[in-house]
Amino acid sequence: MITLIALSSNLHTPMYYLLSSLSFIDFCQSTVITPKMLVSFVTENTISYAECMAQFYVFCFFIIAECHMLSAMAYDRYAAICKPLLYNATMSSQVCFWMVVGVYGLSLIGSTAHTVCLLRLNFCNGIINHYFCDLYPLLESACSSTFINQVVGMSFCAFNIVIPSLTTLSSYTFIIASILRIRSTSGRSKAFSTCSSHLSAVAIFYGSTAFMYLQQSSVSNMDQGKVSSVFYTIIIPMLNPLIYSLRNKDVKAALYKFIEKKHF
Repeated sequence: MITLIALSSNLHTPMYYLLSSLSFIDFCQSTVITPKMLVSFVTENTISYAECMAQFYVFCFFIIAECHMLSAMAYDRYAAICKPLLYNATMSSQVCFWMVVGVYGLSLIGSTAHTVCLLRLNFCNGIINHYFCDLYPLLESACSSTFINQVVGMSFCAFNIVIPSLTTLSSYTFIIASILRIRSTSGRSKAFSTCSSHLSAVAIFYGSTAFMYLQQSSVSNMDQGKVSSVFYTIIIPMLNPLIYSLRNKDVKAALYKFIEKKHF
């Protein structure tokens, strides 16, 4: 997706600029988790303290970035559908650039705060009840006070999950209201089909992250969290390219054109 958007001049628009950023985030996020997880299926699942902290920091950075990038993409769709005459001014190249900078800036602040708070802890048995180094599994294995970590974790998680999800929900509420005013039945059904797939991916992502992070940690919650974390670490990064690109005529046309050119 990143290569296709970069090489196709007709995809140099704000929507695809944000989509390429989302693709980069998905790629990095899944790369941090999936290879190590697959290796653990066939070998002993061990990780050093330094590797664990590095994995947590990078994963935290990109999971926060995805939360805010999805809300930025929802706002872009709101501007395109609900205010089409002002779209070029609302989503100019400078606005898109600073939106992406803001997304990564918030990610940097959140991941740094979480990691610094983790570094002050002492870990007793070195056993993590999870398939990667996540926040609450790490806190469960700590033998020093985790009160500050709990407060920081709940505060940042609420900010990075609740606010983007409300922004996304508000944007799609206005989008659906605009779609309902479309007179053409085929156009309305087509728009609803696209929005429903976007909303499904967003709902699964925000729902699974909220279930994992916006609650008090416990052993039973950790066991349930392993299931929910599969969605936002593996499934959603895999589905996003399909939902946001392969259901899009512009992307498919650019892909066919690119393949035909290379084949020729």
